[in-house]
Amino acid sequence: RLAVPGGAQLPMAAVTRVGVRADRTRRGLLTAMMHHQLRDAAERGEVVATLRASQSRIYGRFGYGVATRGRGVRVRRSGAGWRDAAPGGGTVRLLSREDVLDVLPAVHERLALRRPGGMTRPPGWWSTMHGRDVAGTDVLLAAVHTGPDGDDGYAVATLAEPREDFERRPLGVSDLHAADVQVTAALWRFLLDVDLTGAVEAHLRPLDEPLELMLADRRDCAVTSAGDETWLRILDVPGALAALPCAGEPVRLGVRDALFPANSGVYLLGDGPARHVDAAPELECDVAALAMAYLGDTPPSALAATGWWRVHDADAVTRADRLLTGGVLPWCGTYF
Repeated sequence: RLAVPGGAQLPMAAVTRVGVRADRTRRGLLTAMMHHQLRDAAERGEVVATLRASQSRIYGRFGYGVATRGRGVRVRRSGAGWRDAAPGGGTVRLLSREDVLDVLPAVHERLALRRPGGMTRPPGWWSTMHGRDVAGTDVLLAAVHTGPDGDDGYAVATLAEPREDFERRPLGVSDLHAADVQVTAALWRFLLDVDLTGAVEAHLRPLDEPLELMLADRRDCAVTSAGDETWLRILDVPGALAALPCAGEPVRLGVRDALFPANSGVYLLGDGPARHVDAAPELECDVAALAMAYLGDTPPSALAATGWWRVHDADAVTRADRLLTGGVLPWCGTYF
């Protein structure tokens, strides 16, 4: 399931491990596979599909757009430490390797859909993605935070192979979810207190995770990368738009979808549940550009200014921003 702005949850297809044999490329096989898979997902009632793109130039032509992003961070342990007023609280406990796969799925289920872009994980995800990292010999720790209402966050981290300095190896966070900023701070405090490490590194963390604001010296946190996370393909445009709250002055949005013609048309947003209307559009986009705004990652005004959306009525851009831009940046936190 995928969380969307306003709290609705949509059935989702998670697409992964797509490839064509090296001696069979340039024959249209990828296009045929992708179209077959998307049609199959739509027939099953999946409203959206998502993937993580190894090559960014491939998936736009199948209607996918970047819907969530993240940043890589590196926090040094030798810095100034935490601000005195930085949040914290609760307790953190380590799990044995035998307990990890019994405990973490339930904690993640509580947290997964708290913000737009979050997704649930089927049982097979845990054995496939964390089978080696969590149960294998290369794991350093898996830690769970407990607050007044029970377990409300966790972190899984591995230790890099020894390099020149055994005591300065980075601790790599592969999975961290928290109920709020206080839990986030407590888990990062715990990670940064692990001995025989020089820094804590994490990939594709939320863009709005306020690590710098919790440190005595914000330069102790370096942003090492920034990039796309969720690529979203809307399979059922009427169903997806109807799931959004979209309360405000209405906008007529035209959508084009070459693969699913039934998705194409003009939708009225902001006057009750989104619906088809027989009227001229004020704004217009293809289904991939709609995906970029759908979860709230990129405002319509930015998409209009850069040519992703076509503008027929300039006043509609401001109205669309109010309807489709929420107060929380979307983020998923699950690789597959």
